[in-house]
Amino acid sequence: MTLVIGLTGSIASGKSTVSLMFDDYNIPVIDADKLSREVVKPGEKAYQEIVTEFGETILREDGAIDRKKLGSIIFQDEEKRKVLNSIVHPAVRQRMIEQRDYYCNQEVPAVVLDIPLLFESKLTHFVDKTIVVYVDEDVQINRLVERDDSSREEALQRIKAQLPVKEKAEMADEVIDNNGSKQESYQQLTTILRKWKVIG
Repeated sequence: MTLVIGLTGSIASGKSTVSLMFDDYNIPVIDADKLSREVVKPGEKAYQEIVTEFGETILREDGAIDRKKLGSIIFQDEEKRKVLNSIVHPAVRQRMIEQRDYYCNQEVPAVVLDIPLLFESKLTHFVDKTIVVYVDEDVQINRLVERDDSSREEALQRIKAQLPVKEKAEMADEVIDNNGSKQESYQQLTTILRKWKVIG
């Protein structure tokens, strides 16, 4: 039996860092963000739907979607964000389930679904267990400001657009406290995987 693990966190909580750690245990990770980039490539069904909905002004010269332009539209407009999500999310879910089932048929010990909006999108039925990568809000803000060169206001706005990471932590089966060093987070992950009998 393959254990399907849902990994989530909040923006700048260090989820991607933890996601990479599964590699050390040869546990495959299916990344929703990567898939969301794949399904909107020119030629894909979701790409056509987005261009029809938002117009060709959101395209780069090479025909690909300009994520910054699209992002600036949907961050200010709740309705448009919902429209975009209604196009992208089903396409991502379908691909995610296909990949998950592929690994389950291979009978690997575990497979990770890395889904930023695992709880918001009510996708916990896709997985057996959930892990939330947690950090304090001030750490989150500082990391966002450094990472994206954004102002504190912008950083806070993006954090507030998501479910508070504290709430996510309360819903999770396990929590990795990522306020400390990478090594500390790694040790927490190892403990969880042992507990779930994924590793020896």
